[in-house]
Amino acid sequence: MAGCAARAPPGSEARLSLATFLLGASVLALPLLTRAGLQGRTGLALYVAGLNALLLLLYRPPRYQIAIRACFLGFVFGCGVLLSFSQSSWNHFGWYVCSLSLFHYSEYLVTAVNNPKSLSLDSFLLNHSLEYTVAALSSWIEFTLENIFWPELKQITWLSATGLLMVVFGECLRKAAMFTAGSNFNHVVQNEKSDTHTLVTSGVYAWFRHPSYVGWFYWSIGTQVMLCNPICGVVYALTVWRFFRDRTEEEEISLIHFFGEEYLEYKKRVPTGLPFIKGVKVEL
Repeated sequence: MAGCAARAPPGSEARLSLATFLLGASVLALPLLTRAGLQGRTGLALYVAGLNALLLLLYRPPRYQIAIRACFLGFVFGCGVLLSFSQSSWNHFGWYVCSLSLFHYSEYLVTAVNNPKSLSLDSFLLNHSLEYTVAALSSWIEFTLENIFWPELKQITWLSATGLLMVVFGECLRKAAMFTAGSNFNHVVQNEKSDTHTLVTSGVYAWFRHPSYVGWFYWSIGTQVMLCNPICGVVYALTVWRFFRDRTEEEEISLIHFFGEEYLEYKKRVPTGLPFIKGVKVEL
């Protein structure tokens, strides 16, 4: 994993990322520049070049690596907001862009605040996996092609609004799980128990054994409902269900090893929260 700055003051990465995310989101002011006489593409190119020059001037590695990622996500978020309010068939794609950029940025920010010891550049989850990247690209391609040939399919507002609600629910549940778990939360399944590792059963963990997975499950499917992508909607549902089935079983093997009977009792009382997924089977 690529690490963040050594011996950085507590909370400095969170403050840095938030400041540069908001800096990137200032692309929302770009329409004012175009009204002042700059052409759209020229203004955008100058804006991007100016942002990068400013970040290079203000920060040195490794803080620059944090800043450029957070600024990029803020820029994408701002572009998503502008697209959302555009009078075009792409406005629902703007909702999606906002949701995607906010998800990746908030993963880093919450980790920086909640569990800084596990923080790294990978906490942005921008390099999650090849499969994740292919899935995202596939959804963009499907939306673009269907928007060209069947634009009416992309204007089912009630369906996109339903997807947005799924995304908001999933995002809130996942972040609630991260805050509730505190230092026990990690983006990587742990195979060795640390001295501070405790079994969390309160808050959202009293509802579901794996609330962060439940949140991500509904968030990912919700993005495709929001885009009115029938093909990727089905493929995403099947793929993420299989992923979380395997991930849940892998994690529960470690949790049973860490906590023994305490986890088995918890497992009996509380469901996973994921449809048709019961977790690892335990032979008695």
